[in-house]
Amino acid sequence: MQQYAVETFDLTKRFGNYTAVNGINLRVEAGTIHSLLGPNGAGKTTVLNMLSGVLKPTSGSAKILGFDVEKEPEKSKSLVGYLPEEPQIYETLTVREFLRLVGRAYSLPNDVLENRIDEYLELFDLKRVEQNFCGALSHGMKQRVVVCSILVHDPKVILLDEPFYGLDPASSRLFKEILRDKATNGCSILVSTHILEIAERLCDRVTILSEGRIVAEGTMDELKAKAGMIENTTLEDAFLALTRRNERSLEKQL
Repeated sequence: MQQYAVETFDLTKRFGNYTAVNGINLRVEAGTIHSLLGPNGAGKTTVLNMLSGVLKPTSGSAKILGFDVEKEPEKSKSLVGYLPEEPQIYETLTVREFLRLVGRAYSLPNDVLENRIDEYLELFDLKRVEQNFCGALSHGMKQRVVVCSILVHDPKVILLDEPFYGLDPASSRLFKEILRDKATNGCSILVSTHILEIAERLCDRVTILSEGRIVAEGTMDELKAKAGMIENTTLEDAFLALTRRNERSLEKQL
């Protein structure tokens, strides 16, 4: 039986009477970049929060490289780098101190940690501010630091929620190149984004959510075919067609 990097089993999350995620079965293959798309309120962030252990599911379960997120939280979390939509940063620490704190939380040896910090500070042009307090940085600089913090422990699975927001074009391009390189070397990446052009260019497979349910899944070509689109149409065209089709289906049921 194939082991997926990320796998959910009827994963459901309710907040009172509201069902944010409704029994989804999501599978992310190893060494791929997989995009989670959907309109506002579709459940994308809730899915990522459950996969990272931030939220407990109401029912169902999820696994990271075979480890149950609820039953084996230490093992599953040790494999994950998670960038939430609104990341937290310790503003009273310097940039280097913050990255050290993150690396030590994952028990990285000091020499390995310092080398990786140097590598990512150099890549993201942060060496010049490494002794600055995080709270004194611009929003874009903070976002670069947070990106470094999820990469520094070399996670096997990366979960990203709107990761390119606040990054300048050069940093955004660099981050995409790093993600592609990591996927080539076996890392698995699940990214939620509203920027459909990024999903189309960067991702191997796409899952579209609407009203907390999976309405379509596949490669770009497969999604376009499901939407009844011709080859030269965009992912945006297919996305709009598939989500509207789901909305009409739900309206008929009501």
